[in-house]
Amino acid sequence: MSITQAPKALADQTKVPRSTATKSTSTTNACRMCMPLGACLAYVGFDATVPFLHGSQGCATYIRRYLISHFAEPMDIASSSVGEAATVFGGEANLRTGVTNVARVYKPQMIGMASTCLTETIGEDVPGMIARITHPETGLAAETGQRVPNLVFASTPSYAGTHADGYHAAVAAVVKAHAQHGAETDSVNIFPGIVSTADLRHLHEILDGYQLPHALLPDYSVRLDGATMARYEKLPAGGTSHAEVAASGRALASITLGGLVTTGVELAGDILSTDFGVEHLRMPLPIGIRLTDTFTDRLAELSGQKMPAWLDAERGRLVDAYIDGHKYAADRTAIVYGDEDLVLGVVSFLSEIGIRTVLAATGGHSGRLAAELAAVNPGRNIEVLDDSDFEQIEAAASELRPDLLIGHSKGYATSRRLDIPLVRVGLPIHDRVGAQRLHHLGYRGTQELFDRIINTLIQVRQDESAVGYSYM
Repeated sequence: MSITQAPKALADQTKVPRSTATKSTSTTNACRMCMPLGACLAYVGFDATVPFLHGSQGCATYIRRYLISHFAEPMDIASSSVGEAATVFGGEANLRTGVTNVARVYKPQMIGMASTCLTETIGEDVPGMIARITHPETGLAAETGQRVPNLVFASTPSYAGTHADGYHAAVAAVVKAHAQHGAETDSVNIFPGIVSTADLRHLHEILDGYQLPHALLPDYSVRLDGATMARYEKLPAGGTSHAEVAASGRALASITLGGLVTTGVELAGDILSTDFGVEHLRMPLPIGIRLTDTFTDRLAELSGQKMPAWLDAERGRLVDAYIDGHKYAADRTAIVYGDEDLVLGVVSFLSEIGIRTVLAATGGHSGRLAAELAAVNPGRNIEVLDDSDFEQIEAAASELRPDLLIGHSKGYATSRRLDIPLVRVGLPIHDRVGAQRLHHLGYRGTQELFDRIINTLIQVRQDESAVGYSYM
């Protein structure tokens, strides 16, 4: 019996983004961070809120060190300090003691709770514990006589997702707990995703330029990039107010920038759409001209205003920069890695300036990055490595030999070993000053990123030149 084989597809018929399955059964230097880290970052973006981890002390210490190193600002994260005894007999007593101490020392309006691998694995019923803590007759208020802050909880075991998942889970928990019904306002909810403090400030500036009332949920631009203080403040000012969270249920619309999350993680915008009828639009991070145009066009529709003159001028300067720098970028190659949302935006931007992305790698679990890349960059052959680690990324880089690596500082060791220049973007950046002040979003952020990429390529040419020319 003969078997007729199907003809092989032509090369130009296979030029669509596709995912590559993770082959290893272990992870070496993951291209992601843990869910509780993302939750803590989100909680810091709400006014008078203290992040609180129900788990071991080491989790809080690790996350504090990681975020302080990136943002160069102090950050307190409370912990229930679950040890051996609590692991066996349950950690409710630790949780009650921790909430009592945080309420007494910090006097916050809200305590943002997140679970950890330990407490999820032993099956801690945190919502039930919160119900008992806040019980009017037998809870902490009756027991201690002090006010108990609002308690919000997000389930964030590290084995269930990434830091981006934890971030969105925490934002959704806050909105679900405190959004309120009422007459529709003309305000817009912006769920910005994990971006820099400079990006958050720029989003405010853009929305103000369209005269559009808005709330960023969350907004850590002040608490994690503040001015020098003569006296340390345990609970710094800044963040999305609780009034703004309450009003999110009455908003004109919600816009989620990014939002590629693991299946099962709710987006706050979806909750507001389902429970409150607030229109929800999810779009990629506005990086590059095309994606920023999509964002600004939507703002123009919502506000009825034209693009402000200063923003139009920024767009024009960016177009001019593309023309000036195209000769340096054309036909270059890059590997882009990091959060799925950021990778999507950066890859789209690179296609505008002639740099070909030979691999888009992420530690994310959504499984939708390849499809999103195909929608934004139709017809391009972009290999996608989902749920990856740096052992896999380095192996691919050794084979592909790109001109650039673009991602956070966890890729520096690969950059050094393979002698491939690294352009740092996203979170975390531990080996450079000013990570919190890097712009990524809008025409302004794209301009800064464009300049850094082009100058990196020029520097490589200079360093490799036997002449050492200094005039371009």
